[in-house]
Amino acid sequence: MNTLLLEAHNGVLHITLNRPECRNAMSLEMVNELSAVLAQLDSQARAVVISGAGGHFCAGADVKDMARIGGTPQLQALNRAFGTLLQAVEALPQVVIVVLQGAVLGGGFGLACVSDIAIADHKAQFGLPETSLGLLPAQIAPFVVKRIGLTQARRLALTAARFDGIEAQRLGVVHFTEHDPQALAQRLDEVLGDVLRCAPGANARTKALLLASVEQPLGPLLDQAAQWFAEAVNGEEGIEGTQAFVHKRKPSWCK
Repeated sequence: MNTLLLEAHNGVLHITLNRPECRNAMSLEMVNELSAVLAQLDSQARAVVISGAGGHFCAGADVKDMARIGGTPQLQALNRAFGTLLQAVEALPQVVIVVLQGAVLGGGFGLACVSDIAIADHKAQFGLPETSLGLLPAQIAPFVVKRIGLTQARRLALTAARFDGIEAQRLGVVHFTEHDPQALAQRLDEVLGDVLRCAPGANARTKALLLASVEQPLGPLLDQAAQWFAEAVNGEEGIEGTQAFVHKRKPSWCK
C-alpha cells in the first residue's frame, strides 16, 4: 500500500490514511487502495478503525490529482468512485469507527458521516469547502443529509462553514469529543471494548436493519426483522449467548 498503513489486532483492522504531506487528501490511488482493503475483509475482522497520519484525518479530494486527470469523463468516474467507496464503508458488516483530528474536510467529512462511531479531537476542523472552490460536494451530500438532516446540511454546504469538534458533536456528526491524544486513545479503547462484547453476526444484522430502516417500507422491514430475529435465536450466536447468560459466564466472542 502506498497511501495506507494497515495493522490488524484482536479482530480489529486499523487503517491509517497515510499522505501526511497533503493532510491525507484523497487521491484516486487512495480511493482504490481503500476500496481494495475493504473488499478483502473477512469474518475475522469485527471492527475497522480509520484514522489519519500526521495529525490530520483527511482534507478532502486531492486537487492536484483532479487537475492531472483533467477530462470530464475521467473526473466523473473519479468522483463516482469515491461515492462507491462511501457506500461500501457504510454497508460494511463490521463496526466502522473513525478517529478525527486536524482537517476533516470535504471527502474526509463524508467518510466521517458513513462511520458507525466517530471520535473527534475538540480542535478538529470540519467543513464542506467545495462551494467556496466553485465545486459541488457531489458524492458526499446524500451521506451528510442522512447523518445530520437536510436543514443543517444545506446551511453547511451553502456557506462552506468551518466548525470544530464540539460543534460537530452538537450537530450529530460525531459521538465523542476529547481534548488530547491520550483521551482520544482511551476513548477508542473503551468503544472497541464495548463493540467486542457484542456478537459479530448480531452486530452485522443489526447494522443492516438500522440502515434499511431509513429507506424501506415499515411493514416489509418488520417482516424481515422478525425472520432475522428467529434465525438469531436458533443460531450459533443466539444459543451461545443465552447459555452464557444462564450460566453467568462470558460468551465465546468476548476476548
